[in-house]
Amino acid sequence: MAGCGSGLCCCCCPRCCGERESRTPEELTILGETHEEEDEILPRKDYESLDYDRCINDPYLEVLESMDNKKAQRYEAVKWVMVFAIGVCTGLVGLFVDFFVRLFTQLKFRVVQSSVEECTEKGCLALSLLELLGFNLTFVFLASLLVLIQPVAAGSGIPEIKCYLNGVKVPGVVRLRTVVCKAMGVLFSVAGGLFVGKEGPMIHSGAVVGAGLPQFQSISLRKIQFNFPYFRSDRDKRDFVSAGAAAGVAAAFGAPIGGTLFSLEEGSSFWNQGLTWKVLFCSMAATFTLNFFRSGIQFGSWGSFQLPGLLNFGEFKCSESDKKCHLWTAVDLGFFILMGIVGGLLGATFNCLNKRLAKYRMRNVHPKPKLVRVLESLLVSLTTTVVVFVASMVLGECRQISSTSHSGNDTLSLQSVSEDVNSSIKTFFCPNETYNDMATLFFNPQESAILQLFHQDGTFSPVTLSLFFLLYFLLSCWTYGISVPSGLFVPSLLCGAAFGRLVANLLKSYIGLDHIYSGTFALIGAAAFLGGVVRMTISLTVILIESTNEITYGLPIMITLMVAKWTGDFFNKGIYDIHVNLRGVPLLEWETEVEMDKLRASDIMEPNLTYVYPHTRIQSLVSILRTTVHHAFPVVTENRGNEREFMKGNQLISNNIKFKKSSILTRAGEQRKRSQSMKSYPSSELRNMCDEHIATEEPPEKEDLLQQMLERRYTPYPNLYPDQSPSEEWTMEERFRPLTFHGLILRSQLVTLLVRGVCYSESQSSASQPRLSHAEMSEDYPRYPDIHDLDLTLLNPRMIVDVTPYMNPSPFAVSPNTHVSQVFNLFRTMGLRHLPVVNAVGEIVGIITRHNLTHEFLQARLRQHYQTI
Repeated sequence: MAGCGSGLCCCCCPRCCGERESRTPEELTILGETHEEEDEILPRKDYESLDYDRCINDPYLEVLESMDNKKAQRYEAVKWVMVFAIGVCTGLVGLFVDFFVRLFTQLKFRVVQSSVEECTEKGCLALSLLELLGFNLTFVFLASLLVLIQPVAAGSGIPEIKCYLNGVKVPGVVRLRTVVCKAMGVLFSVAGGLFVGKEGPMIHSGAVVGAGLPQFQSISLRKIQFNFPYFRSDRDKRDFVSAGAAAGVAAAFGAPIGGTLFSLEEGSSFWNQGLTWKVLFCSMAATFTLNFFRSGIQFGSWGSFQLPGLLNFGEFKCSESDKKCHLWTAVDLGFFILMGIVGGLLGATFNCLNKRLAKYRMRNVHPKPKLVRVLESLLVSLTTTVVVFVASMVLGECRQISSTSHSGNDTLSLQSVSEDVNSSIKTFFCPNETYNDMATLFFNPQESAILQLFHQDGTFSPVTLSLFFLLYFLLSCWTYGISVPSGLFVPSLLCGAAFGRLVANLLKSYIGLDHIYSGTFALIGAAAFLGGVVRMTISLTVILIESTNEITYGLPIMITLMVAKWTGDFFNKGIYDIHVNLRGVPLLEWETEVEMDKLRASDIMEPNLTYVYPHTRIQSLVSILRTTVHHAFPVVTENRGNEREFMKGNQLISNNIKFKKSSILTRAGEQRKRSQSMKSYPSSELRNMCDEHIATEEPPEKEDLLQQMLERRYTPYPNLYPDQSPSEEWTMEERFRPLTFHGLILRSQLVTLLVRGVCYSESQSSASQPRLSHAEMSEDYPRYPDIHDLDLTLLNPRMIVDVTPYMNPSPFAVSPNTHVSQVFNLFRTMGLRHLPVVNAVGEIVGIITRHNLTHEFLQARLRQHYQTI
């Protein structure tokens, strides 16, 4: 909430701030400075957190009191309907993308292939290349234009959705315009021949559907308004985004269980049994919606449910003529482990190269006019097209076509896979009964190339597979990150499948293992490389098992993914985590490091607080809201009696519990300790301030402190000092006086109260203040009015606002002595946005936000802790 305390240090001690060399990189991060030679992207503080915790104030309690069993059941029924609708709409988005990708791709390859066949004899292959360039450059140009309209539509969207599920609000990530640009852009990117997939953007599209559909409103369609009062909170919205993201995975791979696990593994910090059931139901709805329409359109047999996802791996089975063939054996596990190690190394290399490219783009491409981004995309498309065309025509070898027979009782999906494998064989420059292996891989849609590597009984030359892997590895690494919607799943699977098929060929040729099943090694290679790039384990294992429809692959896939992840983690992070860090998003991991328990809440909290009183004048509220960017404010009353007792006496007594003076943390004491350790405030100034404060205080009256506290229980919100709201001109003594904590109120709530004129005059009691309902308080969600747009002429600055009915009187809070691991687990698990730190006598001494729990901030505090020791 508040800016970091050390951010004020330069004003108090310019000499210390000038000693840049004496500060660690983490301390410079806290101070808002970085070394020029530092190449790391540090978490930014302009990202807001989602507020997953419920604000149990008076309007909310009124809703609960008015809700009987029928209303509760109706609310739950509406939620289930919304979940089902999200799944259906996500499936329809997948159907739209798949239909037009197939349409444009088939049109392109049909025209170019017929031109190549004609020009083979006439010697005009340059004309065929120009035709292919015309198609690809046009499609990629359209995809880049859509990203210019909505920049957040670039990439796969998984890093952004991962951040959202983690509790970070990424601007524009779940808008209607985003899903339109994403869906249309990805079909042009894939049809344009770029080495990208449409499966990753499906996850983003599903999340946007989940965020927008239950709201029944959009900023892009302001004129369309529905009076739908449900689900007007970050809590409900994030649950629906979790369901939408899972539905996107389910639609992409036909893996509803894998989609559910993906949503759980890759971001959602808060989870419960009810949410699990709803997310699974949404994933099932998406899978069967897409399955129903794709099966009907492709086979003309509506209701057959033969094509569960956009990416179909087909059925893995040995040839009936080879009686010694097995899908895999125990001996193969050793090879799979080695492939997992190599896949982890390749994935780490891919991530390292892509990170360097991304940093180069951030420094040299993004600051320039947007047209440069379009030109970069066209350059990538031009290079990819030329490489694909030349490699297909020049580098391929002619291999013998093997005939495969299928029994008459094969399913439609198996027949479709067989027909796809046979029809996608390319015979460029090869005699009869042979095919061009390089052209078969390059001159086809990526899904067809994957099926070739998984199920083609014919052999691919080791040289062809090596060249294909190298070219595809480099071009897909260059492509991921340009300004087009792009996924990474399919390119990684295809690259890894080529690696696995190469391993199988080498084992057959040089070790003599003639009876191994090449398709299994291609699948394990795909899993190894994909796992080495994205570092997913649980969800990816289930996704691949569901995609293959072969449960016996569970063990080798799981072992391979675990080994690939462990190997890759030794060198760097997964590709999505890398791009999250490059954006400076304050993402919270699953847990903190063990050594962080050397820190306490008092070591990482922010003691500089901007707060409001229970009864505050409008003039003060407007001043606070306009001069700060905080999103929540503690509601406090001054505790002057306790301050005198603390400064003079030996102990405090509260509820018959004795607290030694040395064990009770105050904000002034904490600020003195931090200032001395950071050497940012002159310690003598603080010491003089505290000494003068003690000397000038009058001796406390001989009253029973416990009796005072008991009396205050019946008047918890006294109308104290409504004119004396916090000010930037306050002295250190005034800024750090003891404050009794009563609750938290959000910026959005204060602005809503001001906009709706909720206040009373001095001559009236607070009971005369108008009351707002819960629906009125959340009516403007998620875009509340801005304080700078408020017309001050409509407000009387002397009027008083009673904020107590609308604040959260019982937020989660921690003690100053709470270990950091406990603070971290509470904050992340409960999806908090602000965590007050309250001492033993009910005084707020600081506040913790997401930025106080980032890895970089904790590392800086740990270094400071060691220096203090």
